Amino acid sequence: QVQLVESGGGLVQAGGSLRLSCAASGRFLSSYAMGWFRQAPGKEREFVAAISWSSSGSPLYTDSVKGRFTISRDNAKNTVDLQMNSLTPEDTAVYYCAARWGAVATVPRRVDYWGQGTQVTVSS
Repeated sequence: QVQLVESGGGLVQAGGSLRLSCAASGRFLSSYAMGWFRQAPGKEREFVAAISWSSSGSPLYTDSVKGRFTISRDNAKNTVDLQMNSLTPEDTAVYYCAARWGAVATVPRRVDYWGQGTQVTVSS
């Protein structure tokens, strides 16, 4: 069992930045790949970024956030952060931390554990 708790959401103007953090707890965390998904009103949940706990492999990003978002992890603290820069109103959504045993998950059905979500609202 893995527990995920997000923090850091809020309201920001377009062009601004936010940093989301996900605190993970549970057993065998080093075996889980971590990621972020988001869900906007009336839309399906979508992949944003993912990273493995190991040092091998590059982080993955959906095309719309490449160059603007950066995912990172701190193995000592069991946290995964998402730095979001140059935010636009299209980034408005509930952001969810996600964990999957083994490989990263880029579709919701592959995720093993979800956090409760944190709201990000970008005003124009």
